[in-house]
Amino acid sequence: MEAHTGLYIFEFVEKYIIEIGLQHVVQVVTDNTTNNMAAADLLKVTQPQIFWTSCATHTINLMLEAIGKLPNFSGILEKVKALTIFIYAHHRTLAIMRKYTKKRDIVRPGVTRFSTSFLTLESLEDKKDQLRLMFTSEEWSKTKLRSSVKGKAAEATVTILHLVDGDKKPSMVFLLGALNQAKEDIKKFFKKEENATPILKIIDENSKGILDSPLHYAAYLLNPVFYFKDSSMSNDTKIMNEFLNCVEIIFFTDENMQSTIANDELLKYKS
Repeated sequence: MEAHTGLYIFEFVEKYIIEIGLQHVVQVVTDNTTNNMAAADLLKVTQPQIFWTSCATHTINLMLEAIGKLPNFSGILEKVKALTIFIYAHHRTLAIMRKYTKKRDIVRPGVTRFSTSFLTLESLEDKKDQLRLMFTSEEWSKTKLRSSVKGKAAEATVTILHLVDGDKKPSMVFLLGALNQAKEDIKKFFKKEENATPILKIIDENSKGILDSPLHYAAYLLNPVFYFKDSSMSNDTKIMNEFLNCVEIIFFTDENMQSTIANDELLKYKS
């Protein structure tokens, strides 16, 4: 069995790009492991008009993993994990919980392990009133589990739930705008800039060179959801330069098409 080196992956991918037809392929999407990034560098040389894009889910998962290790989050996430395991491990507690949440589960599976943790935390925040009723109910008071160490810990956890907003599963056309909005929401939530800085730094470090390619910027500009909300983005030098870079990459052998898009089609879109 051949080792999946960067060269092997590059040759494998290029073979099928040629088979499918260069005119039908815009991008290759993989995670950002070292061998895939090496293959991406090789493809830029032979097929410069094709983007090699890192999987957004994998990248956002790395962000969530890093955020989850911050002191402000690690403790509450451990408590959330213990609480959900406790409730789902016992038929009695599960039955009581589903009674008060109207049969709605508190665990919200995400694409990845770390997104599941944050989505479940958001779910608990959303149902905190029902959970508080559960842990002050007569049914709970009658269970032997209430006096157990884990039972007391679960009861205490429900009283200290905090909000983490994170139910975002964006496609390419929503990704950059969603990340920008998330950063603004984080700033507003923490109010003090120094509290938001560690999270914003993680987002920026994980995004750089991965979620900020010319293709991402073009998708952002050409999404009417964001452009209609703020058409001034067409005056943003960074956005416009990256959009034009994207056009040049995709149509690198067709200067007439580049000119048509930049001078005619874009004006039609704006209007």
